[in-house]
Amino acid sequence: MMTSFFDQFASPSYLGVPLIGIAIALPWVLYPTPSSRWINNRLTTIQGWFINRFTNQLMMPLNLGGHKWALLLASLMIFLITINMLGLLPYTFTPTTQLSLNMGFAVPLWLATVIIGMRNQPTIALGHLLPEGTPIPLIPVLIIIETISLFIRPLALGVRLTANLTAGHLLIQLIATAVFVLMPMMPTVAILTATVLFLLTLLEVAVAMIQAYVFVLLLSLYLQENV
Repeated sequence: MMTSFFDQFASPSYLGVPLIGIAIALPWVLYPTPSSRWINNRLTTIQGWFINRFTNQLMMPLNLGGHKWALLLASLMIFLITINMLGLLPYTFTPTTQLSLNMGFAVPLWLATVIIGMRNQPTIALGHLLPEGTPIPLIPVLIIIETISLFIRPLALGVRLTANLTAGHLLIQLIATAVFVLMPMMPTVAILTATVLFLLTLLEVAVAMIQAYVFVLLLSLYLQENV
């Protein structure tokens, strides 16, 4: 039983070819391409409005140097939201439940923010490792603690996204299994459980969007410290 619950997180393959590449490439096919017309359709207008609002919200605390990351962060946000939402559909695979994929996003982007800080303002970047006014005996300990916390950041980014999505998918599958088991024996309890399943699905839709936003927001905060 436990093996079947976790089978949904295994990367699917067809004729020995992993299908995770198709799952990653699919979101970009679903979005309409903006046309050169003066008036677009409703879907393209809503898409443009959402991207503009999100980009303005994300770039507001950053200076002009950080605005170069607007396209990258907005694209990553849309990509993560789409993958997370598609993963809630039946008989689909969610690539963001794989820690390796999330770490592949987190580590290079976090490392890029650190390199930018070390190149542009090394004194300020290194100053984050030692809070102002620290007593002299605590300086070595605090430097070690802050260095460890700095290197834990990409791990926290990847694990947070993976753990939240994995836990949500497991809960949905557990409750759905309970509904099927209880339906012949206790229909009333099964209906109540199905109601809980519906509410949990709505919660997971919100979690899918919020976790993508948190991932990109934390990256922008790391960038803010280094530009």
